[in-house]
Amino acid sequence: MTSDAAHDERLRAAGMTIALHAREAPERLAILSPAGDLSYEQLNAGANQLARALRARGLSRGDSVALLCSNRPEFAVAYAAALRAGLRLTPLNWHLQLDEATYVVENCEARAFIADTRFAQVAAATAAACPKVSVRLAIGGAIPGFESFDESLAGESGADIPDPVLGGTMLYTSGTTGRPKGVHRKETPAPSGVAKLTAQACGYQPANDRSLCIGPLYHAAPLAFNLAGPLASGLGVVLMEKFDAEDTLRQVERSRVTHTHMVATMFHRLLALPGDVKKKYDLSSLRVILHGAAPTPPHVKKAMMDWLGPILHEYYAATEGGGTFIFAEEWLKKPGSVGKPADQGTLEIRDDSGREVPRGTVGTVWFHAPAKGRFEYWKDSQKTQSSYDGDWFTMRDMGYQDDDGYVFLTGRTAELIISGGVNIYPAEIDAVLLMHPAVQDAAAVGVPNEEFGEEVKAVVQLREGVSPSESLRRELLTHCRERLAHFKCPRTIDFDDNLPRSDAGKVQRRLIRDRYWQALGRQI
Repeated sequence: MTSDAAHDERLRAAGMTIALHAREAPERLAILSPAGDLSYEQLNAGANQLARALRARGLSRGDSVALLCSNRPEFAVAYAAALRAGLRLTPLNWHLQLDEATYVVENCEARAFIADTRFAQVAAATAAACPKVSVRLAIGGAIPGFESFDESLAGESGADIPDPVLGGTMLYTSGTTGRPKGVHRKETPAPSGVAKLTAQACGYQPANDRSLCIGPLYHAAPLAFNLAGPLASGLGVVLMEKFDAEDTLRQVERSRVTHTHMVATMFHRLLALPGDVKKKYDLSSLRVILHGAAPTPPHVKKAMMDWLGPILHEYYAATEGGGTFIFAEEWLKKPGSVGKPADQGTLEIRDDSGREVPRGTVGTVWFHAPAKGRFEYWKDSQKTQSSYDGDWFTMRDMGYQDDDGYVFLTGRTAELIISGGVNIYPAEIDAVLLMHPAVQDAAAVGVPNEEFGEEVKAVVQLREGVSPSESLRRELLTHCRERLAHFKCPRTIDFDDNLPRSDAGKVQRRLIRDRYWQALGRQI
């Protein structure tokens, strides 16, 4: 290997593929957004400047950085800087309330907090409540107690740092009991089968292709499929501030978008556009739509492919790992399937006793953990251990494999609610409802919603002597909205004099959930 080739390999190993693209095509646009554009040369320089700025302020390999930022260029700069400076980046959901944001920033042990002025109020209060955060940088304007992001970078060199070391991300996923948990890996895993099949489906052509980022970058799927992967491959990434159906079509035409990632809710809204609006835009550049994160009704997916062609490729995976994949043409032959295991021998369907079941039999879906880079829940060894059975782990989804090995999901644990592609666990909702003096017990469940797949409903048992009423229902909804991110809050509340319980006295959430799904004849 020549010295130049060896140097390039070291850059790739240290998460600096952006540096290679900056050298090969410095003027190529890396980020296009309403908040500004960045060429690969500018993105690479910004990443080096931020890495140096954070190091100058005392951060070193293994330290944590919390990022509260909308879909704007600085998100990409922070991501690239963490990746080459050996830092652990935790993006925060910008819908979080103060208590929720403070918990994540404290729990991830952030030493630096980079925040968008759009969320100045929560950012300032969170920083004030987290004394271990010694470095605070404000993006896009002033935040009390924060340095200017731009000014902090201005005094640093944009040249490649001489000692890059690979960092990564630690995303938080809601827990079935209490607070969200960080999904952490002590070492970087080898590329997964899902990643390899995704790359095959995408067939990136860096000089011409562009990826449209519709979803929020704090979410694992947009971060992986619309930013990290495309930037590593040298594409231009078009950032949208929020999803809007017609504006999505407008952006595809304007920027000649070739790739994007969506969830089922977006398909519903796109299909609901009037016919003349759909025909108004030139969508011929669009070659690949990746989707996952939530079940998509087969008739919706078929309608999308009738409109745009067989360009929808689906994965089934989790932040923790594992996964299946199905190409568009395969799905047309196996409608409703989420595909085959991306790696042979990495999926089993098991019964309640842990034994593998025959093909065609419904059971719990289990995945084999990768040999390298096994996940753990940050600072929660008990939850980590409970998720594994030896080298296998489960997301507690239900399904079966047909005779050809294709996986079909039939249901999921009663705990998990997926609304518009966002995972919501009910324990946090229950805990907030139980704070109200009128509530004896509560169980939040996911109920059918045509657009979002599911929506949150709370079933509440009131204390003795308290009568249900519309005013109390409104009071409980307000109580939740004052304490939880709004996407977690119940849309509706039902009252029940006696919540179903097991012999041990535990509320049987699945029985409550089944009430609302039985009429549809399905569970998801």
